[in-house]
Amino acid sequence: MTMSITELERALRGLRLSGMGATLQARALQVACHEMDFIEAFSWLVQDELDRRRSRLLERRYALSGLPERKDLNAFDWSYNTRLPKRAVLELGTLHFLDAKEDLLLIGPPGTGKSHVAKALALLAVQRGYTVLYREAHQLIEDLAEARELGELRKYRSQLKAADLLLIDDLFLRKLPAHAGDELAEVLMSRYEKASTLVTSNRPFEDWAHLLGDAVVVTPLLDRLMHHGHLLKFEGKSWRLKEAAARVANRATVE
Repeated sequence: MTMSITELERALRGLRLSGMGATLQARALQVACHEMDFIEAFSWLVQDELDRRRSRLLERRYALSGLPERKDLNAFDWSYNTRLPKRAVLELGTLHFLDAKEDLLLIGPPGTGKSHVAKALALLAVQRGYTVLYREAHQLIEDLAEARELGELRKYRSQLKAADLLLIDDLFLRKLPAHAGDELAEVLMSRYEKASTLVTSNRPFEDWAHLLGDAVVVTPLLDRLMHHGHLLKFEGKSWRLKEAAARVANRATVE
């Protein structure tokens, strides 16, 4: 029995081998033109299928992470702000901190690159097979409140606890409710020495008690973060101010 290329492609899709089906015609042409023999072509077809599956798995992991954008450490312009902790950030890019279940706290003024670095580290983790969950701080608190109302708080807390890396971005960028300190402390305690948590904030430690409205909860919260953690301070010039100045200059040039 001989099947046509179209029939073979349809059969491969039916067998959920779409990666092989997508390149079947190209591989068949390579054999017909004596560019490779059957075994070599079949080996490449199998590799095509593996590549497609890895790509889809990566996309599923990225979608499940909740990351709003793909940031890359290689695209970061370190020359603009020489006061950034470049050496420490690049070391974190090895992701050894995830295997050690260490936490990260990135502190600094708005626009200095904290979220860029945090999202880039999270994307690296996704690409290397770690489970990642991204939430802005106010969103995390809202999600916990909603889960409580729906009777799904235990399930949601289990999801937060299970992630290899939990990224809580922009802590204190927005005003948090009075119970936020207790909620954050509960999340951090459930992950303490079990998985890594990365927090970014534009407010110094001395402001935390006032912003959370509870000085008692701040000490254990910071204790959990810093006991097996890394503190990186981002200082210097703002990227956003640079970009805003560039936009103004461009408009002036056009006009």
